Order: sequence, then structure tokens, then C-alpha cells
Amino acid sequence: MARIGILQMTSGIDPEDNATAIENAIGSAADNGAAMIFTPEMSGLIDRDRKRAAKSIVLESDTPALAKARDAAHRAGIWVALGSLAVKSPNDRWANRAFVIDPNGDIAARYDKIHMFDVDLDSGESWRESNAYEPGQEVVTVPGTPVGRLGLSVCYDIRFPALYEQLGRAQCDCIAIPAAFTVPTGRAHWNVLQRARAIEASAFVVAAAQVGEHADGRRTYGHSMVVDPWGDVLLEMESDDAALAYCDLDLARIAEVRAQVPSLANRREIAK
Repeated sequence: MARIGILQMTSGIDPEDNATAIENAIGSAADNGAAMIFTPEMSGLIDRDRKRAAKSIVLESDTPALAKARDAAHRAGIWVALGSLAVKSPNDRWANRAFVIDPNGDIAARYDKIHMFDVDLDSGESWRESNAYEPGQEVVTVPGTPVGRLGLSVCYDIRFPALYEQLGRAQCDCIAIPAAFTVPTGRAHWNVLQRARAIEASAFVVAAAQVGEHADGRRTYGHSMVVDPWGDVLLEMESDDAALAYCDLDLARIAEVRAQVPSLANRREIAK
């Protein structure tokens, strides 16, 4: 069994406040027996005003949430999956970057979100992530975590099965899908997409999410989830409040499901 913490956040426009919330949650998770904690997409800053946000989006080495998370992980002796942070790239573009931090406080892996959220919703919301963020190019997995081999993805990635096909081929035991889903898309698609990704990969899915009304005026769906390899929902946080929840993963369940429905072993190449 592996106990994990899932941090549901309402991140705001002050990076120091968000960093402190993450730091405190890491300590609490360790005190409650968690071996690993997962945070949402854009844990360190949510600000749709890009001119204002630009003052707070800095190089990885100067990002408050990353520094505090690394220190807290080291003090608590716990793994941390930072869902994502907005960081400045050397070319002055931004990256929506996930981090995995080991119990020594070292960065075990980085993943830059591949699929940019460029949409126009019937609700009137319009998003153009690609105007500021540079998409990633690499599929990333992290062996040796408390949840086994962990596959990394971020939010809008969930709609692109080819990425999860590769994570399945890599025999991931667990896939992180941190998010800041809009309310309309969350109501329509959140639950079914999380369950589908878990079933396809015969793996656990951990989806820590942003929730509620944010200081920049946006609203996010929340409903942070943990899904097992059979597609059963082990945890769903239905409150509109930021909170820290826990879930115990029976890692033996992975082999049981893959023995019953060996879809990874049965997969065949499809001719183009």
C-alpha cells in the first residue's frame, strides 16, 4: 500500500502565498503518513492578466514555490509531484512545467506540458495558452517513486490519447494529471476522461485540481480525483474549497487488472 496526499488548491496571484500553502501541505501530508503528495496545475501562480503575471514568472531557479517545495520535501522526507508551475524559459517564453521532487529535495524529473489550451467556449471564455507558453516535446516517466513508475502529464493533455498510449507502453503504474479545468469542460468531461485514461493504461490516475473562485476572476472545477486501474473512483473531492485529502493505493491492483484484461500486452500496431 502507498498513501498519497492530494492537494486541491485555489491558487492566486501572489506567488509567496501559494508557495507557503504548498509548503504547509507537504508537512501535513508527511505528518499524516503520506509517502508522496500531488499538487495541481499552476500551483505557484494563477493570473490570467499576463502583463501582471509577467512580473512573477521567473526562471526555475528563482521560483518561490519550487524552492519551498524542495526544502519542505527534504525536511519531511517525502516525494512531491508539483503538478505544474509557470516558469520563464531561457528564450523568454514561458513553460507550464511539472516537477517531481525526491525526499532529498532534489528534482527527479521535469515535464513541460505538450498540448496548449487554445479554445473558445460557448460560455464566452477564450484561452490562448500558446500565446505565452512554449509547448514541451518530451514524454516523461519517473521510476522508483512510492507509486511505482509515474507518468507525467498536465490538464489539457488528457484529451490527447497518443500521449497516454506512450505512457502505457512505458508500463507506468500511475499517471499524474494535475489540472485547472474550466467549470463547463469539467462538468462535461472531467470524470469520464480521468476514468478512461486509467482504464486504457491499466494504471492509477491521480488528478489534483484547482478549485473555486480565483483572485484573477476565473473559476475552476475542482473535483480532484484518484482512479484505480479498473476505472473505479477511489477519491473525488466534491467541495468547492481548497483542501488536502488522502488515498491509499494498493499497488498489487495493477497486476491483478493487467492479468484480467491484458490490453497493454494485446496492443497491436495500426497500419496508417
